[in-house]
Amino acid sequence: MTLFDHYASRLRDAAPVALATVIDGPHVGAKLLVEPDAAPQGTLGHPELDRVVARDALAELEAARSGIRHYGPEGQTTPEDLVDQPTVRVFIESHAPPPQMWIFGAVDFTAALARVAKLLGYRVTVCDAREVFATRRRFPMADEVLVSWPTPVFEHHGHTLGARDAVCILTHDPKFDVPAVQGALATSVGYIGVMGSRSTHARRMERLAEVGVTADHDLDRLMSPIGLDIGARTPEETAVSICAEIIARRTHRRVPSLRDGSGDIHS
Repeated sequence: MTLFDHYASRLRDAAPVALATVIDGPHVGAKLLVEPDAAPQGTLGHPELDRVVARDALAELEAARSGIRHYGPEGQTTPEDLVDQPTVRVFIESHAPPPQMWIFGAVDFTAALARVAKLLGYRVTVCDAREVFATRRRFPMADEVLVSWPTPVFEHHGHTLGARDAVCILTHDPKFDVPAVQGALATSVGYIGVMGSRSTHARRMERLAEVGVTADHDLDRLMSPIGLDIGARTPEETAVSICAEIIARRTHRRVPSLRDGSGDIHS
């Protein structure tokens, strides 16, 4: 199968794929096909350039963006390395649906998290069973605002969640957060974060056990308290800490998550 045949196949299957093409500089027209969890196909003229562009193409795929990048002929990316070197302009065309973030609970932190998530390229859905709180007026930045309990949302759409997506549960109401956790654990979503103190989460775990959610349901997937341990206090700071944790979990970086600490999360 040629590069173009494989590219066409990925497009037909609506599978994530990026095609990098040299549009200026040495080897104009050279192409590199990049997809998650597979070796790139083709070449842009130099192995190091291929490596750097493949890395950047995966980042563009994560955010579902396309654009032009500038390099040296051997993959140089810093200004000092580009002195006296011809500039290679590479167009990276990515084909991937944007990652999803589902936020359960129309609370004070929700708007801030939705804004930061949109900045990072997420398609944001806000869900709350309380019609008076789950309104487009309160969350104009969200792509979708649902007035619903969590269970129907996961039953109808949970199959669309994958490793690039995130579920953030920001409510402490057991009638809402317990089914939201249950629904999230039944999906393949890459990140599940649940807001609350350590004592709140301990009580939540007791309630989950009462409804039959045990260690067999991979409870280690739950990030609670939610976010990185950066001393966040405001909704905006908390939103940054949550999104940073999502990025770190996706890229398998070791970071100081609140879940892995002890004591007061605000001290």
